[in-house]
Order: sequence, then C-alpha cells, then structure tokens
Amino acid sequence: MKGDWVEIVVDVGGSATRTYEVAATRAGRRVEIGNRRGVVEVSEVTRTGTAIRTARFMSNRVLALVEHPVADEKGERSGDGRGNGRGDGRGNGRGEAGG
Repeated sequence: MKGDWVEIVVDVGGSATRTYEVAATRAGRRVEIGNRRGVVEVSEVTRTGTAIRTARFMSNRVLALVEHPVADEKGERSGDGRGNGRGDGRGNGRGEAGG
C-alpha cells in the first residue's frame, strides 16, 4: 500500500552501519520481504506482482529490518483483516456490526 516502507540497517564493517529504505511510492504498490539462500531481498512490487525496485543484502550483515505500515486517519493500520475493510466503523451495509 502506498506509504508502506521498510528500513534496513546493515553492518558495513568496523563499527559503522548504513541505513537503507525501500518504500511503496505509488498507489497499489506494496513492499515485500524475502529471505532466500543467505540473501535478504526487499522489493517494491505492483498489484500484479512485478518488481519495480529491489534491494538485496547478505543476511549475515543485516542488523535490523523494520517494517513501517501506513496508518489511516484513526491511527490503525489499514487492511489488517478486521472489520469491513473500509476503516470507517460503519459495518458492512447489511445492518451487521462487522465483516
């Protein structure tokens, strides 16, 4: 979802670290994280799953990987599986409390 971003802190040797960020820059895009064969891969992907930009890091050098989901007006993360998905607290339109 637009606004989601991932922060990656990497050890670059000695006592130094470097921070990288990958963000979903347009509506309908999301950030996906994968860990395969000793490599951490963070990608911005479209709705259809096409990778737009990808960052790869050796997993033994990654110190922290922090996901920052976008929040709606109420401070809740949208799309968290609760309620009707509208985020307005009005139920599902059939007189029921939720989804």
